[in-house]
Amino acid sequence: MTTIGWQRLEGALVFAAALPLAGVTQPGWPLWVWPLALLAPDLSMLGYIAGPRIGAVIYNAAHLYAAGLLLALIGLLAGMPALIAAGAIWLAHVGIDRALGYGLKASTSFQDTHLGRIGR
Repeated sequence: MTTIGWQRLEGALVFAAALPLAGVTQPGWPLWVWPLALLAPDLSMLGYIAGPRIGAVIYNAAHLYAAGLLLALIGLLAGMPALIAAGAIWLAHVGIDRALGYGLKASTSFQDTHLGRIGR
């Protein structure tokens, strides 16, 4: 398996572990909130309005595993299950993105990622 293949597998495993973690924290959210929360990190794409260089920085900051981990850790330390769930869902989002080949963005174009060009 290639390095990219391993990274995509890792993303799938993160997704598979993080999504159930979000559920067992029992944040008490209505069912309609879950898909919105899962897609929330993609709001960082709005950074591309300012151009590809700034867009890549904003998108990449939101799509690091560390972002979800930090959110979950803050929730854990504060005793807030909803924040733990939000962090776990954030991790799940990043994981499924990686599994599907949507990696961290290069400043050249949205399609250029650390996992290769999207669509190839």
